[in-house]
Amino acid sequence: MADEKEVHSRKERKSGSTHYGDTDFNEETPDQIADATWAEVFTSCCVHDAKGWGLIFLGICGILFFLYFFLLGLELLGSSAKVIGGCTAGALFGDDQNPVAGLMIGILATVLLQSSSTTTSIVVSLVGAESVSVKAGIYMIMGANIGTSVTNTIVAMGQMGDGDQLERAFAGATVHDMFNFLSVAILFPIELVTHYLYAFTKVMLPDSMGEKGDKWEGPLKKIVSPLGKRIIHANKDVTKEISQKKKVCADYYPVYCEGGIETKKTCTKVGLIKCDGDLGCPAFFADGATEEDDKVSGGVCLFLSLVLLIICLIGLITILQKMLLGMSTRIINKAVNMNGYIAILIGAGITVLVQSSSITTSTLTPLVGMGVIPLEQMLPLTLGANIGTTFTGLMSALVSSKIEALQVALCHLFFNISGIIIWYPIPFMRRVPLNAARALGRATRTFGKLFPIVYIVVVFVLIPLALFGISALFEQKTVGFVVLGSFLVIFLVLLIAYLAFKWYFRNGRENCIEYINHRSQVKAAVNTLPNNMNEVMEELVRLKEHTGLPDKEPEKEEIDEEKGAAIDA
Repeated sequence: MADEKEVHSRKERKSGSTHYGDTDFNEETPDQIADATWAEVFTSCCVHDAKGWGLIFLGICGILFFLYFFLLGLELLGSSAKVIGGCTAGALFGDDQNPVAGLMIGILATVLLQSSSTTTSIVVSLVGAESVSVKAGIYMIMGANIGTSVTNTIVAMGQMGDGDQLERAFAGATVHDMFNFLSVAILFPIELVTHYLYAFTKVMLPDSMGEKGDKWEGPLKKIVSPLGKRIIHANKDVTKEISQKKKVCADYYPVYCEGGIETKKTCTKVGLIKCDGDLGCPAFFADGATEEDDKVSGGVCLFLSLVLLIICLIGLITILQKMLLGMSTRIINKAVNMNGYIAILIGAGITVLVQSSSITTSTLTPLVGMGVIPLEQMLPLTLGANIGTTFTGLMSALVSSKIEALQVALCHLFFNISGIIIWYPIPFMRRVPLNAARALGRATRTFGKLFPIVYIVVVFVLIPLALFGISALFEQKTVGFVVLGSFLVIFLVLLIAYLAFKWYFRNGRENCIEYINHRSQVKAAVNTLPNNMNEVMEELVRLKEHTGLPDKEPEKEEIDEEKGAAIDA
């Protein structure tokens, strides 16, 4: 029998166990993974020779290095998005909207700002300033819950190079989406009819809150933010003040610094990019900058942050793969397997520390893609992240000192708790978001690796914009717009019903897959055509030499043309 170190398949291994890096690693299903003992986990983790410990130390240093800059990339991504979309997001908020419009505003604002914490804080501030009612704020926060999952979906696309990893990573990212969509699908109409969140939180609260609280900053922010703020520092006050109708974006420009000296004290008029009192002005800050200048800076920084995220993601995955290479899946499964409710608490605790559910889920998504964390374990961690992200809104409410602000922050908390109660404790219900996420993961194979991009654009941009536009028609208070909106709603309902009928009952899915496969085959054939033609020509030459066939004689017309050309010359 071959030596164990040379075996790369569970079929050739006496124990029948799969090891990380095996050629058939992706073929093993969760129910095929045998249980390991904690003694085996301890031996695999902690029993090494000097060389092994040295490699582990270097691996941990490499992981910490890439993880820091990965988190920095997420910080820059969020700041850049706030600079690019800050004015637009602020303009979305305003007077009380109808519930559907409020939901869509929450989604679009969070996609633009790349932070549900920021959206929630703005909503809490608006409620505290009495610019938006508590009931309208509840629907905006529901939308923010949906919009926040776009970040880890973007991170999942960093694993496009490997089809198996992309499938798992996209499923791991979209399990967050599916839970949020399903929770809103159930709780939005319930809140619309009963206002249970509003009534429940109102009963819980006193008549007044007393003194203002202090703003709390998580430890990770203190580690990552100093470098991030030296590169670009988004001015969140712009979005808040525009949302409160105090100013418009043009009021912040051009940027003015007294004597051309760029410090927080001397720069009395700043726009979407601001200076820090301790760290000074960031690299992308410029005296005299216009709104367009700041948005261009935000766009450049957004591109750089995406490049940084991809590089760090590749680095993290490469190091983790090297460290896990050869480790039995039994050991990995035992090490990461924990009670789901403990995983929820862990996800919540991590998110409170980092102050961002996007950071928590985006950091875990690559591990799901590698097969280290199973999808069943990703779900409770995601649910915990949803709970943890409400902490930021609660802190904002305490700073506001308004009872209504605290009420809407508590609505955010109990909305997420309600969703967990519905979709997690009962195994049958738990399988709904898990199976939906797996189906989306498989779609990356069926419809191609660009499917995640189409998914993000359609789900997080086009659909919310369309629904927001239709709901706005009903706000115009004129018969013409209301009739138009009614016709559009009827048309969309009939269109969705028709497409669903075609998809499920008229072989729509099979025809679509067949068409995509045909296009893929044609594309592959076109790409390989030059090589195939070269092989055919080489084979013809070989056959001529073998059979002794003479070369083709030139046609009479060709000979006459050559003679005519010679005479002319």
